[in-house]
Amino acid sequence: MTLTKRIKYAVKVLTVIPAKIGSKRLPEKNIKKLAGKPLVCYTIESAIASGVCGEIMVSTDSDRIAETARRAGARVPFMRPGYLGKDPYGVVDVCLHVIKEYENRGSLFDTLIILLPTSPFRSAEDIRKSYRMFRETGAEFLMSVSEFSHNPFGALVEDQFNPNIMKPCFPHRIGKKRHELPVAYRANGAICIVDIDAFKKAGTYYGEPLFAYKMPWQRSIDIDDESDFLFAEFLIKSGVINAREQKGN
Repeated sequence: MTLTKRIKYAVKVLTVIPAKIGSKRLPEKNIKKLAGKPLVCYTIESAIASGVCGEIMVSTDSDRIAETARRAGARVPFMRPGYLGKDPYGVVDVCLHVIKEYENRGSLFDTLIILLPTSPFRSAEDIRKSYRMFRETGAEFLMSVSEFSHNPFGALVEDQFNPNIMKPCFPHRIGKKRHELPVAYRANGAICIVDIDAFKKAGTYYGEPLFAYKMPWQRSIDIDDESDFLFAEFLIKSGVINAREQKGN
């Protein structure tokens, strides 16, 4: 067996937590303290507690985030280039950069887990169950999802010539009762698991067939702006979410 093959099978799973410092809607949100804890730490703790995440690293362009991540138990073996924090670059580009950097250092992986720090309430058990599903189904692409609170098949869109006029996006479904409509789900950003070779070939984590791990809305909160952050704090303070149990459940 060659050295390359020995390295590949010694370390299989790479977990990437993308956490840049910039944010248009909520400045420095990834280290903003939610119930007294930096936001990124919720994700690091659940990843560690899951026991399936292998190499857990934070990809960041910020020394402050890197220091916070290391204190929480994640690795930051290299810094992210500044250009990856700007449009049009996104999470796919960040992850491809991380994979390439590890490969340049002689570390090869076959599975990539992506955990966004803006989803603090996904639990260690969610990660374990989704990873088990990924392995047992032989999936190459798996994503966590949650049901839409308002079914999107009733969506309306502005007329391109008159913004005061609305047209249905799905005319054949307008007027249908809820039980007559298909259940629609959204990617909630909490967990994404991909086969690395398939991911590199597709250039997206929306490869087909796309397997889904379903999560309840309470653990599917995605913090994008101040109102999302305040709502997350409310869920903790009201007891809907037990933040202390998230990392171990």
